[in-house]
Amino acid sequence: MSTAAVPLAVSVRDLDKRFRIPHEHVHTLKERFLHPRRRRTFDRLDALAGVCFDVAAGEAFGIVGRNGSGKSTLLKCLAGIYRIDAGEVWLRGRVAPFIELGVGFNPDLTARDNVLINAIMLGLTPSEARARYDAVIEFAELEDFVDLKLKNYSSGMQVRLAFAVMVQVDADLLLIDEVLAVGDAAFQQKCHETLARMRTKGQTIVLITHDMDAIERFCDRAMLLDHGRLVAIGATSEVTERYTDLNFPEGLRPAGGPGRQGDGSTVFVDAWFEDESGARVGVIEQGRPASFHAVAEAQASIGSPLFGVRLEDGRGLNVFETTATGEEHAGALVPGERIEFAVRFDAVLAPGRYLASPSVARAGEPDGLMDLRRNYTSMMVAGQRRGGGLVELPHQIEVERLGDPTQLPGAGA
Repeated sequence: MSTAAVPLAVSVRDLDKRFRIPHEHVHTLKERFLHPRRRRTFDRLDALAGVCFDVAAGEAFGIVGRNGSGKSTLLKCLAGIYRIDAGEVWLRGRVAPFIELGVGFNPDLTARDNVLINAIMLGLTPSEARARYDAVIEFAELEDFVDLKLKNYSSGMQVRLAFAVMVQVDADLLLIDEVLAVGDAAFQQKCHETLARMRTKGQTIVLITHDMDAIERFCDRAMLLDHGRLVAIGATSEVTERYTDLNFPEGLRPAGGPGRQGDGSTVFVDAWFEDESGARVGVIEQGRPASFHAVAEAQASIGSPLFGVRLEDGRGLNVFETTATGEEHAGALVPGERIEFAVRFDAVLAPGRYLASPSVARAGEPDGLMDLRRNYTSMMVAGQRRGGGLVELPHQIEVERLGDPTQLPGAGA
């Protein structure tokens, strides 16, 4: 997404954040009284130094980096939790931070009280907070625990409650740290579905995560931090490659990069889903026409690349797989040439999240895999019909009354 074409939701210029780390900790008044003249010395930690970036309104923007790189510190500066030491931070619209488990909650209050207080802190009026209380509890699935003090909640229950409040505040900008990883698998799926709908509605999302597959599937762009400095910013595939370079010294890097297999003679550079109008989308209405698209680029002279794609649900179950037939070969490619592969289908799938893994291989060669990008992109199927299976086939149900069996011809014979 080009940030020049739409208004900015976040603009950060030359952001610096420093912390002072004391060599000796004074914990009590007695220690201070016994040593009144002792000078306290400090080390300076530059958590962020000269960070600059923009996020467009409606963009899903990822922030990655190793532990201690400054990701969470940056998000807390954006949220106003930390005061910055230098630079400028500009945000547009109502902000909802989801940064650290328990922030904004009082453990000695009940869930009911915490929901109302937290919703008001995030910008709702008291009357709005009360009106949306039932929706928060329903989303969090905590109806049986509303009168329990929060200190008796598990970490997963607290995550449910905090995320449910954030969903209800109608924020223009969501700041999300990797706290979602604390929830169980079913709730994580529910959160991803909700975020996908928010993204479709045009809300801006800034996401911190160590999951590079999630960055490539969910985000439009990403940036990489290392030791508080901006290392890379741009396309998600490029940033995740740089992240892998930082984490794996030369010689130890997994072959093909994150989630990738093949010899690299041809590589995928983009993949997405489209609705029936041809627009790129993250959410597709159940039963409507849709299509999967992937663009591959030849890195060497090759003949007859064979394309395919596999679709999995959130549990990793294979729900659909297809490979081009001999009549659908692209023909020979030269280095630098690009080709688009598309599969058109009706989204007769159960509501949920689906991950696409495109592949390209040399036709007729058993070991000719050139690129396989596992879970390269994803889509949400939105709908009300959920019969319990993997797909929701178009169908009709008929029920016929046959009458009293004792009155049928031949009865009692």
